[in-house]
Amino acid sequence: MPLDLGAKGSCHIGGNLATNAGGLRFLRYGSLHGTVLGLEAVLADGTILNCLTSLRKDNTGYDLKQLFIGSEGTLGVITTVSILCPPKPRAVSVAFLGCPGFAEVLQTFSTCKGMLGEILSAFEFMDAECMQLVRRHLLLSCPVQESPFYVLVETSGSRLDHDAEKLSSFLEHVLGRGLVTDGTLATDQRKIKTLWALRERITEALSRDGYVYKYDVSLPVDRLYHLVTELRARLGPRAQHVVGYGHLGDGNLHLNVTAQAFSASLLAELEPYVYEWTAGQRGSVSAEHGVGFKKRSVLGYSKPPEALRLMQQLKALLDPKGLLNPYKTLPARA
Repeated sequence: MPLDLGAKGSCHIGGNLATNAGGLRFLRYGSLHGTVLGLEAVLADGTILNCLTSLRKDNTGYDLKQLFIGSEGTLGVITTVSILCPPKPRAVSVAFLGCPGFAEVLQTFSTCKGMLGEILSAFEFMDAECMQLVRRHLLLSCPVQESPFYVLVETSGSRLDHDAEKLSSFLEHVLGRGLVTDGTLATDQRKIKTLWALRERITEALSRDGYVYKYDVSLPVDRLYHLVTELRARLGPRAQHVVGYGHLGDGNLHLNVTAQAFSASLLAELEPYVYEWTAGQRGSVSAEHGVGFKKRSVLGYSKPPEALRLMQQLKALLDPKGLLNPYKTLPARA
């Protein structure tokens, strides 16, 4: 399955499509807009729309399936899907690395793309505060020396010896140039799961730290962490922790702020500041977590009025009575 995400133990494929879920291996396999070959959906009036196909190429008119991917159930209920599934990799390796700064994280990523190329399947980052939280609340141990930032690199290929040679050359290069200060490598499944847990369980650790304000934004990769730094200075001691982690390979930052309890004044410091800052960088206020109730009023930071009006017209055409997942995704007015 070309989709892997933290909620894989409880989520459903229909929901993944409806929210256009991204996940941990977006860097390798791309979005569901590219891997879904066809689907069947039930419209608000009961019409069964059969766009189910397994063809790789089909240029016969509008690609209607794309309307339902990411629509969050507001245009129709997805009942069947055809997904392009690549061969399961025979060789998987994971490197967990410590970096002295975010500039080095960026350089490590650039080097990674150049030296690992086609076998690179994931590139995740987390800051030191994330590591502190997973150690404190989940009792997980850090496999490398303390660092300001940590990076998880995964490779997936068909030959372990080939991949190991490329990964070894990459690690030698980044360590020699001071981009990475320490690292560990895993090829057996148990250790790979242990390393991935440090990244995948950050959300769980945050939930044990207090009330969590969550933001999921897309930003230019070179400015991905600037928002975290600016928020720490803006909020000061009013926040317990301001952390940044996510999918560096596709410019997706998970920004989380924890406090002892919900505070209206703290929320006022966060919003609309986070959305305005993101819009100023020409980013997206929702990278992969969807819109739902909470973000419907802030879509204007990422979409022009003309686009919002067209979305509302499509909604009115396909669901004139507003029966499907009402009051979500679209703002009340464009």
